[in-house]
Amino acid sequence: MSYSTFFPVAFPALAFAHFVALLSPGQDFFLIVAHSIRHKLQGSRFICLGVALGNAVYIGVAIFGWTSIRDNKVMYLLVEVLGGIYLLWLGIALFRSTKRETELHFEQLEIPTAKKQLMLGLNSALLNPKNALFYMSLMTVILGSEVTLIQQISCGLWMFFAVLIWDLLIASLLGQPRVQKPLSGYIHIVERFAGLILISFGIALFVGYLNF
Repeated sequence: MSYSTFFPVAFPALAFAHFVALLSPGQDFFLIVAHSIRHKLQGSRFICLGVALGNAVYIGVAIFGWTSIRDNKVMYLLVEVLGGIYLLWLGIALFRSTKRETELHFEQLEIPTAKKQLMLGLNSALLNPKNALFYMSLMTVILGSEVTLIQQISCGLWMFFAVLIWDLLIASLLGQPRVQKPLSGYIHIVERFAGLILISFGIALFVGYLNF
């Protein structure tokens, strides 16, 4: 089988647009930053996997069943409201970080379990309906109507691994001792800032809905 069997002509444009979007910090980014600074890669790697899996769900929705969900206003509104509440909850939890907690040695901090990390990342990605809009836009606007199912799935797999590898790279970088040592006395400030950003995302969801 040839390259064109799995990837359409517009694949380079899609890959570039997707990567540019990854460079733009969103709620998933700040969640990963907050956990990787405090718990290193060990305490954030499954968050990265959860975020990638959540994106994979919306990629699948974009490929197989976006129309039915898009037209179901109740379902979309439910996801949006739950997403706003979840962001507020996460943001407030991070915003309450104190300096006393960060004075502990990193080795003494309790590492979140793999299950907890996975659910944090999965919920963050799934409770963000903008992910669905983003992937639907990529699939329709860039790939067009002539793309085959195999090509869509191949592009979807590419984007899944791009999200996973990029997030793991960020978590790994922030977990390096040379990065953590200068930040050791300011981790609570970084976490509060990340929490404030997540709170603002949550409020923006509700404000946008009220204005609509």
